[in-house]
Amino acid sequence: MAAPRISSLLSRSFSSRISSVFRGKNSVPGGGICRFSTAAALDEPIKPPVSVEHTQLLINGQFVDAVSGKTFPTLDPRTGEVIAHVAEGDAEDINIAVAAARKAFDEGPWPRMTAYERQRIILRFADLVEKHNDEIAALETWDNGKPYEQSAKIEIPMFVRLMRYYAGWADKIHGMTVPADGPLHVQTLHEPIGVAGQIIPWNFPLLMYAWKVGPALACGNSIVLKTAEQTPLSALYVSKLLHEAGVPSGVMNVVSGFGPTAGAALCSHMGVDKLAFTGSTETGKVILELAAKSNLKPVTLELGGKSPFIVCEDADVDQAAELAHFALFFNQGQCCCAGSRTYVHEKVYDEFVEKASALAMKRSVGDPFKEGMQQGPQIDQDQFNKILGYIKSGVESGANLETGGDRLGGKGYYIKPTVFSGVQDNMAIAKEEIFGPVQSILKYKDLDEVIRRANNTRFGLAAGVFTQNIDTANTLMRALRVGTVWINCFDTFDAAIPFGGYKMSGNGREKGEYSLKNYLQVKAVVTPLKNPAWL
Repeated sequence: MAAPRISSLLSRSFSSRISSVFRGKNSVPGGGICRFSTAAALDEPIKPPVSVEHTQLLINGQFVDAVSGKTFPTLDPRTGEVIAHVAEGDAEDINIAVAAARKAFDEGPWPRMTAYERQRIILRFADLVEKHNDEIAALETWDNGKPYEQSAKIEIPMFVRLMRYYAGWADKIHGMTVPADGPLHVQTLHEPIGVAGQIIPWNFPLLMYAWKVGPALACGNSIVLKTAEQTPLSALYVSKLLHEAGVPSGVMNVVSGFGPTAGAALCSHMGVDKLAFTGSTETGKVILELAAKSNLKPVTLELGGKSPFIVCEDADVDQAAELAHFALFFNQGQCCCAGSRTYVHEKVYDEFVEKASALAMKRSVGDPFKEGMQQGPQIDQDQFNKILGYIKSGVESGANLETGGDRLGGKGYYIKPTVFSGVQDNMAIAKEEIFGPVQSILKYKDLDEVIRRANNTRFGLAAGVFTQNIDTANTLMRALRVGTVWINCFDTFDAAIPFGGYKMSGNGREKGEYSLKNYLQVKAVVTPLKNPAWL
């Protein structure tokens, strides 16, 4: 009986764990509308149960100040007040970090130790993160604004799972023996690519850390990672734990700083062999250009999205409304794959809009450290202003504002959950990535129409389909030009499931076996055979 139990634990979907936290303790068991009322974000902020220990750059195994001596503030999105001043790395610090990573790769023990030894270090790292789950979750929530329950019960456990998954791959990476036309022995070697430059975003700082650092380490590479300037704290904390686990100095380097300085220097550096970036499509274009103008280093990009969520005419409207609500509002709407274009069949459209609006009005918004909160503040003032600008655009373009549409409270970056109906494809709220708690509901008549409209976008990251008809599901899963199609679920993430986009949502895949290819070079070795016994 042990094997089935273990299997069931490992196969639990990310979305099922999200949903249990998302619904909160007052939900109807097994589904139904969440029984929350929107809470004013006016109470005195709860003091986070953690202190900030690391604010310097981590280079060659040591915490150090930036060469310039500069720092920048990282802010609490609940209040806009300073949490801590963090070292501001720039091109000179990137040079030092790349030199440390290069030496660690060219001369150090990491790529030369056995894969089993690397595996054991990564497993120890996962154990340490698990041990410090609550402190790390508190840092993530404090710096980012996402609900603490989400950080502690979903994201940090998923980080641990991802690291253990990649530790498992470390000693299973190997080449092949290839038959050739003639007396030749041909083999392929899968070699680590070298120094990997990685840039992670602010919406899921630690999960994106795991998506990138995990496969890079498993393959034997060294790393220079630039954090998002909005959320530098958690990456510094866990990278310290990675060194406690036994990773050699220089293998993992973390530079906090800004895109035009530290980020551009990393992308342009001739000593970096590979880049991985998660962020906006516009920044992705700049990174590709910098990589091409330097040493043509390969680039993996996970970029923006405007994902369709398609509710078919046979849908259970209650269930569809709840899943569409989750697909859009999870993580304050700050998800690249958020179901931000909700296409609903005309036969159920009015009923769906009514239920979607009710869910938004009952959503609990407030201090993310308060138990039961579903939505915290947006990340910063810029994102806050951007979202409110899109809401204004929606109203001015003629969409129907069903609920929300304004800030919540007078302090911090809280926005009321917002629902628009009567949205048309040519409106900015239907075309552009809002990255906030704004649901746009569009009406369609038939399958051919919704396929055409759903694909009429520059993005292609993900899509959701809600239907009870397997033929409809099969038609849509093949017709939608996206990297992931979720059928009767959404945001179902697992360490083994690859993730990435079509079109301008990026290139390459992260997670799963596919991600290992990002950090390996394939070398063919050919040797003549004299008088072979067989070929």
